[in-house]
Amino acid sequence: MARGNRWLRFILIALGAAILYLPGLGRPALWEPDEGRYAEIAREMVATGDYVTPRDDQQRYFEKPPLVYWAEAESIKIFGANEFAVRLPAALFSVGQVVVTAALAEAMLGADTAILAAMTLALSPLFFGFARFATLDPALAFFLTAAIGAFYAAARAPAFDSRTARLWMLFTSAMLALGTLAKGPVALLLGGLIALVWIVIEKRGREIRKMPLITCAIVYVAIVAPWFVLTEMRNPGFLHFFFVHEHLQRYVSSSEHGWGLWFFIPILIGGAWPWIFFAPDGFLALYSGSTPVGESRRSEARLLAIWFVLIFVFFSIPRSKLGSYILPAIPPLAIAAGNGLYRLRAMSAESRSRLLLWFLAVNAIGAIAGAAVVYGFVNRAHPALAQDAVIVALFIVVGAIMMYGTAHDQGRVGYGAAAMALAMIATLGLGERARRDVAPLTTYRDLASIVKPYVQGGCVLGSYRHYVQSLPFYTGTIETRVEYWGELAETGEPETLDRRFFIGSESSLKHTWGSGTCMVLIVNRKDLAALTASLAPPPTVLGCEGKKIALLNGHADSAAPNCAQDGG
Repeated sequence: MARGNRWLRFILIALGAAILYLPGLGRPALWEPDEGRYAEIAREMVATGDYVTPRDDQQRYFEKPPLVYWAEAESIKIFGANEFAVRLPAALFSVGQVVVTAALAEAMLGADTAILAAMTLALSPLFFGFARFATLDPALAFFLTAAIGAFYAAARAPAFDSRTARLWMLFTSAMLALGTLAKGPVALLLGGLIALVWIVIEKRGREIRKMPLITCAIVYVAIVAPWFVLTEMRNPGFLHFFFVHEHLQRYVSSSEHGWGLWFFIPILIGGAWPWIFFAPDGFLALYSGSTPVGESRRSEARLLAIWFVLIFVFFSIPRSKLGSYILPAIPPLAIAAGNGLYRLRAMSAESRSRLLLWFLAVNAIGAIAGAAVVYGFVNRAHPALAQDAVIVALFIVVGAIMMYGTAHDQGRVGYGAAAMALAMIATLGLGERARRDVAPLTTYRDLASIVKPYVQGGCVLGSYRHYVQSLPFYTGTIETRVEYWGELAETGEPETLDRRFFIGSESSLKHTWGSGTCMVLIVNRKDLAALTASLAPPPTVLGCEGKKIALLNGHADSAAPNCAQDGG
């Protein structure tokens, strides 16, 4: 493809990604706990005008830096306090990452491979899912990818002390700084480590002294330091909590979630399927020189390998991890997979047929087995979800068959990849429907709509021995916690928290409940019987959703719903 069209290609890639991620973005309710938490922090920033100290339910929340909260807050100002507004930043960061990955792939391997790399990244299930989910990791992944791409551009310049290289290095520092403000010092640590290991392995260590490291440090500190300094001034002890407790101690000793070293293996295989199938061949071709540019790209192969391996190993070590943490490792896989797809055209007919037959077989076996497992476990409780699993399996198998039948011809490899891409679009669309099907297990928007008139009319909103993260966002009301401190206690001892929004004992709850003050209490189903027997006046059921039931210490405005069914 002509180089002069590269900006048009990037614009079209961005538009394609936006078409994937934006439609229906605000339709699903906020998932517990992460989406509700981050949405509420952003809403409170808008409500209070305080963009320095993040607060969740009016309590200080220092676990993460504020850049994504700021982005969500600005989106709320424009679109209102709704699901679309709080998810929009993640979607835009994901669109940006697809474009940056395409630009890096083009610099390495040419425009055709760049388009395929963009397609594989955009249509990877894990990447697609978190592009439509209000969390911090898409921002970190974007800034880290942009930083690595910029460093690669600097390394390709005639020398690190050239003007071009210096500008790219400064841009690298800015991206790492913004990544730090998005998720923490992990951005600087991983970005710097990837660059350092690559430079050393490339036997270019002596060039480090030519890098404008002092200027880069100044740029980094100028972007990062103001918020950290100002927050410490307003909240003494913040820096120790943030760097020592939340990052160092959590990394080396936390048992939260309790996942083993194997955790990201199935996450990556499933989250990057089906494209990850072509990544090994694409990487080997890149290393050996069987690339569109017709020469060895071992340096690029090493960069992709270091990028992927370091991130995978780094996040695998601690027991505290979530699937979204591995998002920054998907772009190098996408570039390798894009190269593998492009390589199909250069294979002999026999080799291509054999590889695509394996691809079809693995997809068929995996899809059928996966659908059978899901159907067997959830059909009785969630028949719609079980049906979705069967349809997803059908789409994947049909896509693989179409790819095998079409790409079997050398001149129609691109059509085969497009056929699989269409199958994945349909599959991911069904995944969004499945997300809505399981919403009653993980969301409480409907429950919030039931209690909102009461709490906005002056009733106290309380949660018994738990905290529903999204209720303050949906109701615009502080949620009083009953016998529950949760993670907010990590920012200080319970005695230092605002006692107006905590009820610390059963006797205090009974006193508040019977004092004549209107109170709505959100309880788990398992606690309903005990509370009904102990509270006076007897609770009135307002409504229910999933595991939660809303109780009122007075008369309801409408007839009580049937909440006897177990919500799981």
